[in-house]
Amino acid sequence: MGSKFRGLGVAMVTPFNEDGSVDFLGLSNLTNHLIDGGVDYLVVMGTTGENPTISKDEQLDILHKVQEVNNGKLPIVFGIGGNNTQAIVDQIKSMNFDGVDGILSVSPYYSKPNQEGIYQHYKSISEVSPVPVIIYNVPGRTGSTISPETTLRIADLPNMHATKEASGSFDIVMNILRNKKDNFHVFSGDDDLTLPFISVGMEGVISVIGNAYPSLFSRMVHLALEGKMEEAREIHYQLLPMIKAIFMDGNPPGVKYLLSKMGICKNEFRLPVHPVNEQTAKAIDKAFI
Repeated sequence: MGSKFRGLGVAMVTPFNEDGSVDFLGLSNLTNHLIDGGVDYLVVMGTTGENPTISKDEQLDILHKVQEVNNGKLPIVFGIGGNNTQAIVDQIKSMNFDGVDGILSVSPYYSKPNQEGIYQHYKSISEVSPVPVIIYNVPGRTGSTISPETTLRIADLPNMHATKEASGSFDIVMNILRNKKDNFHVFSGDDDLTLPFISVGMEGVISVIGNAYPSLFSRMVHLALEGKMEEAREIHYQLLPMIKAIFMDGNPPGVKYLLSKMGICKNEFRLPVHPVNEQTAKAIDKAFI
C-alpha cells in the first residue's frame, strides 16, 4: 500500500520581515513556488520553519495562509511536537484539522527519554490524533535516537503512518525497511542521502533544499522512485554542492539565504537563529544553480 505522502515533501521555511513579524507575502510567494515546482506535499511548522520561536497563534496563522494559497491542491502536514507530552496531546485535542492531512511529530528533545518513554510519548499522540502521524527521528537535534525496534513498535499503533529518518544511519534505516509492515512508510530527512535511501526502499523525502529547487529535486526523487537511477544520479550530483553549502552554518539560515538570493523571501530570522557567516554565503553563491 503506497503512502499519500510518497515523493517530495518540503519542510517550509517561515519568512519574516525586518521587524521580526511573519512575512505573509513571502510565505505566499514560497507556497506558490512549491506548488508550481511540482512538490507532492507541504510541511508547515517543522524545525526548518523555526517553530520554537513562533507562538501557537502565529503557527495557526501561518498554516491558514498556506492553506489559503494552496487551495486544496496539495496535502498539508503540520508540525506538532515537543518534549511535553501532555501539552502536545492538549494541542491536538483543541486543534481544527480541516485541511490538515497529517502531523509531523519530532521525538522529544532535551529530555532525552529512554526508549520506553519515547514509545509511550507516541502512544499518547496516537490515541488522540485524528490524522496520520509521521514520526521524526533526528538525533542531531533531539539528543536521543529512536531505535529501529522502538520505531517498529510505534508503527503498530493506530494512526502511525510513517517515520522521517534523519539519523543518517543506513543501519537504522535498513533495519526498519527490512522489518516494517506494508502499511508503514519511511521517508528521508537528509537531502544528501535521499537517492541512496530510496535505492534501499524509502518512498521519498521531507526536504530542505526543495524550498529553493522544488522542480529539480522533485524530478530526482521521482526518477529514483521509478528506478531510473542513472538519470536521478545526475541531478543528485548537480545539487549536492548546494545541499552541502546550505547546511554549513545550520538550518534554516543557509536555505533562507539562498531563497533571498532567488527573490522568494527575505533573509530574516528570530533569535537565536542568525544569518549565515561570510564563508557559508560564499559557498552558496558559488554553488548557485
